[in-house]
Amino acid sequence: RWFMLSSVRRLAKMAAEEGPVAKIIREKLQARFESSHISVACESHLHNVPRGAEMHFLVQVVSEAFEGKTVLQRHRLVNECLAQELREGVHALRIDAVPTSKWTGEAPIESPKCLGGSKR
Repeated sequence: RWFMLSSVRRLAKMAAEEGPVAKIIREKLQARFESSHISVACESHLHNVPRGAEMHFLVQVVSEAFEGKTVLQRHRLVNECLAQELREGVHALRIDAVPTSKWTGEAPIESPKCLGGSKR
């Protein structure tokens, strides 16, 4: 329970500090999926990238558009929606795409620590 509250607080803080790329991602997802819940978290600070970079993201989208679709189909829909951002600088996109009927209100599982670059 503590873990879930901690994750929700972390996502809320990140949303309050949303950068320009995160804002575009949120707006595009909201427009495309008419979601009942969207969270966009820039996870670039967990990686070996310049301070302030917006390259690694976690998105959680809850939508009726995902009903009856496999995980792969849901991920493809999100990737198609954000194709321009993926071409223009978003390096990594972790997707949690949930059909409305399966939504339990849980935050996504925390990302593992990056071991790439100089963080070994």
